[in-house]
Amino acid sequence: MHIPPFLKSGDRIRVVSPAGKIRAEKVMPGIELLREQGLEVVIGEHVFAEHFQYAGTDLQRVDDLQLALDDPKTKAIICARGGYGSIRILEYLNFSAIKKNPKWMVGFSDITILHSVFNKLELASIHGAMPGFFIQNGQPSESFRNLLATLTGNPTIYNFDAHPQNRNGEARGELVGGNLSLLYSLSGTPYDLVTRGKILFIEDVSEYLYHLDRMMMNLRLSGKLEKLAGLLVGSFTETKDNESPFGKSVEEIILDAVRDYDFPVCFGFPAGHIDRNMPVILGAGYSLLAASSCKLEMQHNG
Repeated sequence: MHIPPFLKSGDRIRVVSPAGKIRAEKVMPGIELLREQGLEVVIGEHVFAEHFQYAGTDLQRVDDLQLALDDPKTKAIICARGGYGSIRILEYLNFSAIKKNPKWMVGFSDITILHSVFNKLELASIHGAMPGFFIQNGQPSESFRNLLATLTGNPTIYNFDAHPQNRNGEARGELVGGNLSLLYSLSGTPYDLVTRGKILFIEDVSEYLYHLDRMMMNLRLSGKLEKLAGLLVGSFTETKDNESPFGKSVEEIILDAVRDYDFPVCFGFPAGHIDRNMPVILGAGYSLLAASSCKLEMQHNG
């Protein structure tokens, strides 16, 4: 796995919207915060375009992202938001230039689609906050500060509270994953993740419990859970139930899907659709400890 060059002052970042539409007032304060760090920020021509629920037509979104992928001076691509739409533009993108000139891809939620493509290209990428989450209560957010540290080569060691339903143990391996619904949408495609020997990270938002069970069963039946090194579970926010209750919690659904395996399972990692969305480098090697307290640390030889 290739780790792109970390950022330094004066480097160019391009902001693009490969999926859902976004209002300028939502993200411009965060973009200005990037500029205050001494970075050159170029905003894609169609970042604030609107085409129904999308940030412009498929081809407009392709144009912005392709320019960012191809520009040799761009060192990082930060997505303005997720939503839905990244999967619609994959067939039109050409990734040949970025394989020769690697750069960071940053985002979460729908941007899991692009993280999965980067993984297939053997390029690391960053699952982390997007500009609308860079400022909290008028100050740079913890999510932003940690993202900036990660982009400049100082990834954080995360220590977090043990969850009562954790399955304790220690794991080492390449960290892969992202939003569970998006990983599920890539099943059977050329961008389907290979998980054997890896630490799988999952998170999601606004899903019905039965649908979460369906997706976990897909991972189980496809063999993606059998040979994991470990399972890291982020936030599952705003989950929904039917009028007739499903009968299991998020944790119970996940533990049922991995019941026959003995790798560590660590709940409550602070990442996903929450304000405290801590960045991780997908494709990098990590160690994961689930015990009386939990720890996730990037391995520099990863």
